[in-house]
Amino acid sequence: MTSLFDRYETAFMPNYGVPPVALERGEGSVVWGADGTEYLDMFGGIAVSSLGHAHPALVEAVSRQVATLAHTSNLIVHPREVELAEKLLGLLGAPAKVFLANSGTEANEAALKLAIKYGKSTGRGYFVAAEMGFHGRTLGALSLTGKPSIRDQFGPFPLDVRFVPYGDADALAEAVDGDCAAVFLEPTQGEAGVVPPPDGYMARAREITSAAGALLVADEIQSAIGRTGHWFAHQSDGYLPDILTLAKGLGGGLPIGACVGFGPAGTIFAKGDHGSTFGGNPVSCAAALAVLDNVDLAHVQAVAAELRAGLEAISHPLLKGVRGRGLWLAAVLTEDRGAQVQAAAQRAGFLVNAVQPDAIRLAPPLVITSAQVQTFLTAFPSILDEAADG
Repeated sequence: MTSLFDRYETAFMPNYGVPPVALERGEGSVVWGADGTEYLDMFGGIAVSSLGHAHPALVEAVSRQVATLAHTSNLIVHPREVELAEKLLGLLGAPAKVFLANSGTEANEAALKLAIKYGKSTGRGYFVAAEMGFHGRTLGALSLTGKPSIRDQFGPFPLDVRFVPYGDADALAEAVDGDCAAVFLEPTQGEAGVVPPPDGYMARAREITSAAGALLVADEIQSAIGRTGHWFAHQSDGYLPDILTLAKGLGGGLPIGACVGFGPAGTIFAKGDHGSTFGGNPVSCAAALAVLDNVDLAHVQAVAAELRAGLEAISHPLLKGVRGRGLWLAAVLTEDRGAQVQAAAQRAGFLVNAVQPDAIRLAPPLVITSAQVQTFLTAFPSILDEAADG
């Protein structure tokens, strides 16, 4: 009988390769493979599964909505999208307007179009982003993405984007002048290996862009919706961006993205400037509302502190240290053995993500329990042993 992996390889383009595990179902922070193997999910579908798997509130909200109204297009308003926008604005606590999309890339495309229109209206022509930053894979978002391995083969790009070292405020200040339309930054770089900036960097970026008249875009595709222990990462850093982009954890597993424009940035678009057929889909909006109603920040903060302290207490030749915020951490390795650690973890019953050759990304569901964290911490030294032995 042909395996699921063989069928996958036959049917799909090769851009992902063949994934190493096939999942069939999940409950909470536990998932089961198609072969019945049980795993503790320690990366949540790349920081997406905020409420874990089969959360009753998410199941109920999605089931109720799909049974009543599954789609309207952007030409008709429906209650869930208005409720979601209002909920987001309430959590943000600042005057703003929302555009709903389907993904993080599309949220960043909307932000980029806002910045382009702003630049044209004010005579500004270039953009600034960070080296090793990641903003998506569509051509506009990829123009802002500072990872040569995924960017260079698809150039040249239509935008003038200037890249600066992430976390270097002096380099940022030098790059931003009166001709700069916008600066795109992640509050912590996710795909670079969960790399937080120096303290005060994002607040300094706010000062630099404000002084030059450029927009500051905070890409919180991975860092928002409680992932760092706050609803939004910028709220703990003491600044307010002009534009905020959201996705991943917002839908708890259903596709949704959001671009939020604060103050004047919220009214840059005029009627007809942008759109999305599926953006603001009723089912995805219902899912997002369920997520926002059920994320427990106090729980996130408590289990995140436990996970970090436990990792920091592990002494192992292959473990260099821990970085990140909240339930969004990287176990940094002393050697490029990320792939071996990921494979050893899978064999031990844990799903982790080798986001970089020397970094293991941990972004479990926000509902992970203390007991489950302890189970992982107890097993991790043996996982490192196996990976170190090759």
